[in-house]
Amino acid sequence: MPTRPSFLRRFLRARRGATAVEFALVGLPFFALLFSILELGMMFMTQTTIEASAISNARLIRTGQLQAGGANSAAGFKTLVCNGMSWISTADCMAHLSVDVQTFSDFSSLKVSPPIRNGALDQSQMTFNAGASCDIVLVQVFYPYSLITPLLEPGLPNLNDHQRLLTTAVAFRNENWQVGGVPCS
Repeated sequence: MPTRPSFLRRFLRARRGATAVEFALVGLPFFALLFSILELGMMFMTQTTIEASAISNARLIRTGQLQAGGANSAAGFKTLVCNGMSWISTADCMAHLSVDVQTFSDFSSLKVSPPIRNGALDQSQMTFNAGASCDIVLVQVFYPYSLITPLLEPGLPNLNDHQRLLTTAVAFRNENWQVGGVPCS
């Protein structure tokens, strides 16, 4: 049976398993950082996709194509926006995406703020009015993004259930699509 001092000396000098211990110390922060970077990348990619789809479909309102076509409703516009986000499933997009389209008398009266009440998106404040020729229109699109990485949860969520509200807003004056119409002033 080995004596205590010789066993302790051999234990302190042993190098077997040092790599496993070092990996255990470094691995957890490394993987936490890696998954946080992936989560932020996915969130920014989702935000960019929503913004691009909202801008391209807001153009349909601006030119009067939406008003002349059959999609002049919140559900129709939401379908168009979701169809423009090809990598997000259409069922998930239709279930979670919200649109708010309002008209204003001038650009100084625009109010851009997400309708959040008690940690949730307040659907009762959503309206849809694509306006007429030469109206000033504000299109806002809201999508609650569910966070996966627990490390991001203390700083990112602004909704209940560990979700971050991704928003985009597009403001413009509708073109004068009247036959023989003059430019809007």
